Amino acid sequence: MNGVIVINKPMEFTSFDVVAVVRKALNTKKVGHCGTLDPNATGVLPVLVGRAVKAQDILPNHDKSYVATFRLGVVTDTLDIWGKVQKEEKTSVKKAELLSELQKFRGETEQIPPMFSAVKVDGKRLYDLAREGKEVKREARKITVYDLRLLEFDEDTQEGKLYVSCSKGTYIRTLIDDIAKCVCIGGTMTSLVRDSACGFSLESAITLEELKALCEKGCAEEKILPTESLFTAYKEVFVSPLQAKRFANGGTLDARRIKEIPTLSQGEILRVKCMEKDFWALGRYFPDTKEIKVYKQFCDFTDAN
Repeated sequence: MNGVIVINKPMEFTSFDVVAVVRKALNTKKVGHCGTLDPNATGVLPVLVGRAVKAQDILPNHDKSYVATFRLGVVTDTLDIWGKVQKEEKTSVKKAELLSELQKFRGETEQIPPMFSAVKVDGKRLYDLAREGKEVKREARKITVYDLRLLEFDEDTQEGKLYVSCSKGTYIRTLIDDIAKCVCIGGTMTSLVRDSACGFSLESAITLEELKALCEKGCAEEKILPTESLFTAYKEVFVSPLQAKRFANGGTLDARRIKEIPTLSQGEILRVKCMEKDFWALGRYFPDTKEIKVYKQFCDFTDAN
């Protein structure tokens, strides 16, 4: 069993908790995930099964999108509603004021990660230092916010909802607080749903309960997407069974002997597929020698027969 299961992670589950449930439900040891979600966040968590686990560190798409709710005038140590309140005041921010500030946070910007985060400073996780009551200097990191929209805002309750599409490493609770600081003392994230991650959407996700029910019926594979779905951003080439066997054994491919090969650049990664069958791997193209070398192998030749 190899591929990707998109799970709608429930509240109060860590990403590792989800992996443990999937591992038990599928009765398989090789299970991993990509795109960690905090325990209090819900939504898209791609879970990798079998040989797909090898894709964990080479994903081409790390972009994500979220729907988050927030409250102005409340600041906590964790920047979300589950932390300790540090500052609180009554605010009267207008919707127009918030809308006028959003443009500052679109595009490529810099963000200082929160103390309650998994970022390491001098070999220590920030959240471990934060739990010890320590605060250390953090370097700002570049992030990209592709889309940022105010979906709702109630001027009476000072509560609202944001849609954010962003790059890897973006902290939504920090983004909310930074925006809020432009109009008041700050803000607190009150909920977070990941709408998409690594090219997968919430519409394609299933709950852990649904997965367990499918496993009981013996049809869990219906919801396992092919490993290739992680790499659709790459071009593809089709090779013969003999070429596939050579590639599966670590040999290089002569690009001049491949029919209908697309235009490729130096070192470009591509999907190598065996005719119409499921065999595939990732290769890297080298124009000087007209060769495609193995980048990451996900199956052996027997899968193509």
